Amino acid sequence: MTRAGTTTARLRKIRWQPVWAAWIGTALLCFCSVPLPAAPRPLAPAIFQPTMADVPPGVDHGNSGDDLPDQFQRRAVFYRSQLSVGTIIIDVADGHLYLIESETRALRYGIGVGRNGFDRAGLVSITRKVEWPQWQTPPDLLALQPSFPRVMAGGPGNPLGARQMDLGSTTYSIHGTNAPETIGQILAWGCFRLVNEDVIDLYDRVSIGTRVIVRQN
Repeated sequence: MTRAGTTTARLRKIRWQPVWAAWIGTALLCFCSVPLPAAPRPLAPAIFQPTMADVPPGVDHGNSGDDLPDQFQRRAVFYRSQLSVGTIIIDVADGHLYLIESETRALRYGIGVGRNGFDRAGLVSITRKVEWPQWQTPPDLLALQPSFPRVMAGGPGNPLGARQMDLGSTTYSIHGTNAPETIGQILAWGCFRLVNEDVIDLYDRVSIGTRVIVRQN
């Protein structure tokens, strides 16, 4: 090949290199831009791991959260949100319930989360409010603990505590507890529990129809 032919071949090679590079870059961009199917949210049994045993019904460990770790004490905190004032946000993974007070402020409560609390996510609303609710032992728990009472009247020692706020059309609820030490823990039964002092405080601040957003992560 002559020197002129060699030079021409080299120029063609140099001229095509950016073209191939651009084509490859575009192909990679298109590949990366294709929306991937969302991973399904894990079922409750896959993520549900109790961190402590619950207190049996009928045992009253108190109403106060004074001995809770600082992070689970009820307090006003900075919380940026565009949600309407009065909306409740339950952050399951974080172990907190937030009551929105403004665009930058919320009242934060520490919560314990039971098995039912891992079963749902999304928007619901408070459909019923009950003071000192009656507790009925879940069938699966009764099978494990036949000595537990099948029904327990409201009062000290009741696992649902001083107040219950039902969410949606089921007994999925925000409720109190007979064991303040379970706040911040994952438990075998119940939904979202607060110490009785806190659940009474929340109960008095919200009404039927209040929007509740449950976030699993």
